[in-house]
Amino acid sequence: MEENEYSGYWEPPRKRCCCARRGTQLVLVGLLSTAMWAGLLALLLLWHWETEKNLKQLGDSAIQNVSRVTKDLQNYQSNQLAQKSQAVRMSQNLQELQAEQKQMKAQDSELSQNLTELQEDLISVRSQNAELSQNLNRLQEDLVNIKSLGLNEKRAASDALEKLQGEVTKLWIEILMSKGTACNVCPKDWLHFQQKCYYFGKGSKQWIQARFTCSDLGGRLVSIHSQKEQDFLMQHSNKEDSWIGLQDLNMEGEFVWTDGSPLSYSNWNPGEPNNGGQGEDCVMMRGSGQWNDAFCRSYLEAWVCEQLATCELSAPFASVSPTGATPRSEP
Repeated sequence: MEENEYSGYWEPPRKRCCCARRGTQLVLVGLLSTAMWAGLLALLLLWHWETEKNLKQLGDSAIQNVSRVTKDLQNYQSNQLAQKSQAVRMSQNLQELQAEQKQMKAQDSELSQNLTELQEDLISVRSQNAELSQNLNRLQEDLVNIKSLGLNEKRAASDALEKLQGEVTKLWIEILMSKGTACNVCPKDWLHFQQKCYYFGKGSKQWIQARFTCSDLGGRLVSIHSQKEQDFLMQHSNKEDSWIGLQDLNMEGEFVWTDGSPLSYSNWNPGEPNNGGQGEDCVMMRGSGQWNDAFCRSYLEAWVCEQLATCELSAPFASVSPTGATPRSEP
């Protein structure tokens, strides 16, 4: 009977199906958990890799910054040393400037004394100017008297007057130069050399015409007294035959310069002077620089004038030719 009682019941198979589902769910949950843990682990590894990379970059940047800071520190120390050195030099320069200032003060005192001496010299020069002016007045009176003389006497007296005026002018220049005045001023187109001015004229002229032209220009035909002067003339004469101021018109064979000075230096061409043709009384300078006596009426294309250089301080002869020469109507 118990068998029949229990035999009337049937157990459905639902219980196994639920267990199977639960197992599957557990597997899925396990897989999902594994995947989550794997993803989390991957994220952790990626975060760790990025962190190491950033740390490495930060380390490199820190090394660079330390290197840069080290260089900046070295530059700062170097600049500091340079500034200290510059400060030392500035201090030395300041001391030198102070010493120079003291020296300038001493020089200022010396210059003041020199100025006083120059003022005294100027007073002395003015006094000498008055004396020279008196001499000039006497010379002018002599010139008036000369005009009343005969032609030959007039020529000799005029030459003597030219020589005297030249000597007075030279004396005046020496006085000024002794006072420190520069005497090297020449007219336009004249060249300066050793306290004299030279003019190199161009154009066909006889000797007497060249002499009068030089006189009109305020000078005279050149007188040559040294090899240096001869070399200077040769340098500027362009190797042309030129009239110079040497002649023996008054006495044959006795050559004198137009300023009245004797023949102290000569540069004759071999065989000269020879007075060829009995009438070569005027002297020319060849293109070679050597001298030759020639006919005074011959025409040359060049001639050389001279006059004394003037001084920066105006002399009482400023309006008078240094030679005192005046044009003549006859040779």
